[in-house]
Formats: sequence, C-alpha cells, structure tokens
Amino acid sequence: MPLKRSRNSMIAGVCGGIAEWLGWDPTIVRIGYVLLSVLSAAFPGILVYIILWIVIPPPD
Repeated sequence: MPLKRSRNSMIAGVCGGIAEWLGWDPTIVRIGYVLLSVLSAAFPGILVYIILWIVIPPPD
C-alpha cells in the first residue's frame, strides 16, 4: 500500500495517511505528532508537516 494523504483528515490528511500506511489509529499518530512538535519547540514539527503535505500525494 503506497503512502498517500488520507480523506480522514483534520488539516491536510498527513497524519491520517501515515496512520493508514502503518495500520495504526489516526488519533495515536496525531497525538504523537503534537507531542513531538511541542517537545521540539513546535517550529520543526510545523515545517516537517508542511513538507510532508507537499511531498505525500493526495488520496485518489
């Protein structure tokens, strides 16, 4: 299964797409992303999210 953004999205479907790709619950991935972003002073997390939003293809 290729990595794609999800239709189950809060903002752009990046966390939902990663969760579907890994077979995990999207809520767990979103919480992990927020915790990682807060612990890394937020800016790198936002930048990574925007890059993934551009790089990961949209859902079919």
